[in-house]
Amino acid sequence: MSRSLRHGALAATAIAFSITALTACGAGNNAQTLEVRPDNASTRSGAIKIQNANVITQPERDAKGPAVVTATLFNNGSTPETLDSITLTGSSGSVQLHPAKGSGPVVVPAGGRVILGGQGNASAVIENGHEATENGNVQPLVFKFSRTGDISLGASVVPAAHYFKGFGPSALPEPSTTPDASPSGSPSGSASPDASGSPSGEAGASSAASASGQPG
Repeated sequence: MSRSLRHGALAATAIAFSITALTACGAGNNAQTLEVRPDNASTRSGAIKIQNANVITQPERDAKGPAVVTATLFNNGSTPETLDSITLTGSSGSVQLHPAKGSGPVVVPAGGRVILGGQGNASAVIENGHEATENGNVQPLVFKFSRTGDISLGASVVPAAHYFKGFGPSALPEPSTTPDASPSGSPSGSASPDASGSPSGEAGASSAASASGQPG
């Protein structure tokens, strides 16, 4: 074998060994290549993990109306936890929590998850969202759980457009004008009752019948 061929064989063997070593390093259960890292805010405390947290405002820039907090809440513990509140740090906005069905608290089941935002899911509505938040900012949030306590993270403030369209709030409906149900005047041509309670037309007919001698 020539010297050049021997050098080529050695180089190929070295490359193959390097690829095998890298593959072996990434094959474990804790390999970073197996972790899916969300683009949005995520944090963990105790058994609770919060993932993909955002504050989503109205789809139109100048539209007035509520905003919403969206997130996925995971409970890796053996006991259910209740999401007691969400607070917007440094803002006057108040968040109203509603479960996916019925009334009562938002409960994250043991070993399960709860999604905030989107059709058919639990919701966290900021009533005065157009005043409390501003697109492009990072809004500090505090999630308070019944057992884990307070969990803080910063959520991006984005409009309900493109990817977030199905998770955000809808614009407030325009106020409707209700016509007056009771007209101010009586329709023209309607008979007005006389003092006895009978229409004036019937009274005139009865008087004419009496004058002609025919029974009324």
